[in-house]
Amino acid sequence: MVELRNEKIAVPVVLFAGILWSFGPLVVRYMNDPHMVPWQYIFGRGLTIFIILNLYLYFEEGTNFYKNYKKVGKSGVVGGIGLGIAMISFIYSITNTTAAITLLCLAAMPFFTALLAFLFLKEKISLNVWISMLIATVGIIIMAVGNTEKNSLIGFVFGLTSSIGFSIFSVTLRWRKETPKFTTVAVAGLFCFITATIMILVNKQPFFATSYNSAMFSLHGVLVCLGLILYSIGSKAIQAAELTLLSLTEVIGGIFWVWLPLFGINEIPSTNTIVGGFFLFVSIIYYSLIMRRNNRYIALN
Repeated sequence: MVELRNEKIAVPVVLFAGILWSFGPLVVRYMNDPHMVPWQYIFGRGLTIFIILNLYLYFEEGTNFYKNYKKVGKSGVVGGIGLGIAMISFIYSITNTTAAITLLCLAAMPFFTALLAFLFLKEKISLNVWISMLIATVGIIIMAVGNTEKNSLIGFVFGLTSSIGFSIFSVTLRWRKETPKFTTVAVAGLFCFITATIMILVNKQPFFATSYNSAMFSLHGVLVCLGLILYSIGSKAIQAAELTLLSLTEVIGGIFWVWLPLFGINEIPSTNTIVGGFFLFVSIIYYSLIMRRNNRYIALN
């Protein structure tokens, strides 16, 4: 597997991964009535992720790549299901509220991860991290207060659910560090594919939407996979604190693309979203400054 040990090269690589991910909300906004075909979206995106990651593992490890599935274990299954739930919740969130709300909910992931690690892995949380979590909570509450419309509130709740799902995935990586990470993500894609298949059959719906929408579903899956591969290549040379800050590229970029008049979406965040987002950004920057003392590296392999 390609690895970068030079931080000066790794940082732009990870930043570019975040930029690729940031186009996800824009792709969803370009879909035709995505709220009408959520399970077709989950079916297409999950299948795309599963296929591309297995192809990547095949070219990296050869015909023995399938042995990674024997190493997945309980942590990989739990992590894959958590990540799958995050992917499913994402589409229900972004089709019921603004991209800004969805992305800012995802930005709170480091704090959900810290809390889950505290509860289940008995990892200690310092006073400064508690303070940063409190600041983030204030931001989340401000955003929640601004979501008075029924559908928007549902989108907000699904956004938090998606963030927690990603956090479960992150915690399982700490639970058993030898768990093959890429294979766990592939398990998430398979979970989405199977769940969507069951729901489509139960509801007697077609497996595929229009050819245009199906192409957009797959495009989103490709963006996720390419970003993930680049992230894994660069993350080995960057400390966890810096990765937390660099991950904001996805949030800021995602909000910017759907607002930029050039792309024709013109989605402007509400005042509460901007104020709540400000608190979240402050908490993440504060959290990253604290974590700089910890030389821990987070990498996918």
